[in-house]
Amino acid sequence: METLEAYQEGKVLLIDKPLNWTSFQVVNKIRWLIKQQFGIKKIKVGHAGTLDPLATGLLILCTGKFTKKIETYQAQVKEYTGTITLGTTTPSYDLETEVDQTFDISGITEEDIQDNTKHFIGEIQQQPPIFSALKKEGKRLYEYAREGEKVEIPKRTITISEFEITKIDLPNVEFRAVCSKGTYIRSLAHDFGKTLNNGAHLSALRRTKIGEFSVEDALGVLEFEEAFKEN
Repeated sequence: METLEAYQEGKVLLIDKPLNWTSFQVVNKIRWLIKQQFGIKKIKVGHAGTLDPLATGLLILCTGKFTKKIETYQAQVKEYTGTITLGTTTPSYDLETEVDQTFDISGITEEDIQDNTKHFIGEIQQQPPIFSALKKEGKRLYEYAREGEKVEIPKRTITISEFEITKIDLPNVEFRAVCSKGTYIRSLAHDFGKTLNNGAHLSALRRTKIGEFSVEDALGVLEFEEAFKEN
C-alpha cells in the first residue's frame, strides 16, 4: 500500500490527460485525491510540461520532493501523434478558434505532402502561436490575442528529429513527430500548410512519449482515482 511518506518523499505519476481537461485541472484533481486520502491540508504536486486542453496523452506529474525534478523531465525529447487539416487556418492554429481562411487543396498531391516534411527536420526556427501562454512584457500572448492586439513574437530555435506522415485522407494528414522542448505542434501544423502554399491547422494531438516515459504506461484520471482508492 502506498503511504503518505512515499508521496511526500516524491513520486512520478504518469497520467493520460483526457480531452478538454487543462493540465492544471489534472494536477488539482490528483492533489485533491492525495489530500483526501491521507487527510492532509497540503502536498506539492506539479506537472512537467503543459498539454493544451484539446490535446490528450502523457502528462508527467511529480509529488513532494520530486517536484524539484520537473525541469529535468521538461527538457526531455517528446513524441506526438496527431492530425493536420489542410485547406483551412485558424488564429490559434488549432480548433480553439474558428476557421478564418480557406484554401483550395485540389492541386496538392500525396507526394507534395510527403516531400514537405523535409522542411521541418533538424534544427529550425519556429514562431510560437499568438494563442499561447508565453509571456511578453509580463503579459500572456493569448491575452494580447483576445484583446485583438498585434504583437511581435520572436522565433525560437527548436529541433525536430523525426517527422513522418502516417496517413493521408485529405483534407486530413496524420503524422508522428519527435521534437525538442519548446516545440509548438500547432505552429508546425500552421507552417506545414504555408510551405505547401496553402493553409492548415492542427485538428488532433496526442503526446505519446516524454524521454523514456510512454503513454502506454499511463493511467487515465478516473483509472488513477480507482487504483489510488483501492490501494
